[in-house]
Amino acid sequence: MRLKAAALALSLGLAFGPVAAHAQSQALNLQNADIRVFVQDVARASGRTLIVDPRVQGTVTVVSDRPLSRDQLFELMQTTLRANGLVVIPAGPNTFRIAPEEGAASAPAGFATRLFFLKTLDAADAAQTLRPLIGKSGVALAAPGNVLIVVDYADNVGRIAGLIDQIDQDRTELTTVELQNSTAREVIEAAGPLISPPSAGGAARPAPRLALAAAPGGRAIVLRGDPVLVAQAQAIIRELDAREPSNAEVQVVRLENASAKDLLPVLQQMIGQAPQQSGPAAAGAAPAPAAIRSGPRSPSVALFEGGNALVISADPKTQAELAGVIRQLDVRRQQVLVTAIVVEISDTLAQNLGVQFGLGGGSGGVVTNFPAGSPSLMGVISAAAGQNNLTPGSAAQAALTTNAVNSINTTPGLVGGVGGRAGDVVIGAIINAVKSDSASNLLSTPSIVTLDNKEANLSVGQEISVTTGEVLSASNSNPFRTVERRDVGVQLRVTPQINAGGGITLAIKQEVSSVAAQAAGATTDPIFNKREFETNVMVDDGDIVVLGGLLDQSDTTGADKVPGLGDLPGIGGLFRSSSTNRTRRNLMVFIRPTILKSARDAEVLAAQRYEYMRADEAAARPDAKSALEAAVRDYLKAQPPAP
Repeated sequence: MRLKAAALALSLGLAFGPVAAHAQSQALNLQNADIRVFVQDVARASGRTLIVDPRVQGTVTVVSDRPLSRDQLFELMQTTLRANGLVVIPAGPNTFRIAPEEGAASAPAGFATRLFFLKTLDAADAAQTLRPLIGKSGVALAAPGNVLIVVDYADNVGRIAGLIDQIDQDRTELTTVELQNSTAREVIEAAGPLISPPSAGGAARPAPRLALAAAPGGRAIVLRGDPVLVAQAQAIIRELDAREPSNAEVQVVRLENASAKDLLPVLQQMIGQAPQQSGPAAAGAAPAPAAIRSGPRSPSVALFEGGNALVISADPKTQAELAGVIRQLDVRRQQVLVTAIVVEISDTLAQNLGVQFGLGGGSGGVVTNFPAGSPSLMGVISAAAGQNNLTPGSAAQAALTTNAVNSINTTPGLVGGVGGRAGDVVIGAIINAVKSDSASNLLSTPSIVTLDNKEANLSVGQEISVTTGEVLSASNSNPFRTVERRDVGVQLRVTPQINAGGGITLAIKQEVSSVAAQAAGATTDPIFNKREFETNVMVDDGDIVVLGGLLDQSDTTGADKVPGLGDLPGIGGLFRSSSTNRTRRNLMVFIRPTILKSARDAEVLAAQRYEYMRADEAAARPDAKSALEAAVRDYLKAQPPAP
């Protein structure tokens, strides 16, 4: 052991003596040297204080093929100790502690944790790549947000950080390839398998380092990725595009979202083709320009309505141009939910007070009778007179009695009367007093969903028959009556147009109608209450706009009286009948349009409305099974929309 120590000291003295003086040393060559002696000599040569743990034992072999500086010597010692299961832990200014690797992680300065927010590398791939460089007690993990977490000895974490800085760089290339003979969609479909072929055996492949996308218009392809792959893809794309033009001049384009019937006039106008005829008139017409015949011909477009497809007969360049237009127009159209609120609040007050009296006898008499008075005193007097002057039980006597009784029974309010006879003199009087107060609150909330620029109509109500004509012959041999059916209820007709800025233009017609209550049971033609708005408005998505309204108040006061006598104080009330009517009505219509941009928006709307109806049903019948849910499951064979 002493011989080995002496040899080590001699070799280190030869190696480190020049280092201290000239920052150089001889090449290091140690064979089975005691590790504790090796550490002591490195401490003297590097100018650092090294504290050796008592558990540190063993020998080391260190060989260097070039001279080492002080810092290089210290780094070499760290690497040598780590290879022997030992670590160097900072313990103070220029002071380090050397201990076995087991338990070193508990030292505050032993391990370091660092988060790397990667820009181009994938965190999971980077963690897998760096694991061989991490110590036995260290770890490399991928976290959400493309974050790499590294836990290891501080010096090793520093080296890994430098490595990541060098490789986490965006070296992708972006270029555009113009096409001459083909469309972008055709080339991408053909070149995709060539550029990124499937791996053998169906094994999972890493994420592609090359992305292809069709440029607007369909006449160019945008490439982005590794420069080598981009160069290879450019060669393949140009080779595919350089093929000889195809002899097939007829192409069938099947649409996914738009209507082929709607697109046909647009495409025909682009190529100068006369509109295609349809219906019986086309049976004897000349052949359409799209008919295939030999020789040069003009481009043409025909409709296959059953398959929602367009048949394009043209040269390849014209086909590509028309196909590009079709792709831009054949997109999913947005939908609009239009919700309306029609609210009407009305209040009606009516008040009548009247006195009628009669006095007669012998061959004369006097009676007061006012138009607003009910019941009619004349009818009562006529019935009383019929009892004395008409044949008992006759039809005339029965009719007078029935009319008088009905007049009294149908009179609202307070009805009082007196009558009597003094010899040949008959006296009678009727007093009628009534006050009526009615209030109504009409609320309608129609809603409808429609496509952008597509008219929709909602009608909920009844059909009421209205007589428009009647013919009755003298002998009643061939009578007839003509009627017209009229819709009564709630009607909403709307055409939304979504603007580029997010606003919505609405061409809207809103109508709420009903049969007047006073005419609902009458035998004559009904009287209709109608509220209608027809206008064009601009409103932002989700905002509420008021279409219009009506504030109406009507006060009517009337009095019927006997001239002179009706104006007398006190007693004048016996010679007049007064009435007061007041009507007040507030009507307002609100509209709220909402754009349904995606299928998810439509699902959310369906779930909201379903939950509203389900809660309303549960409130009305809390202990009963939901009929709505049963209908969705049993009839529609679907799951109820999730809230």
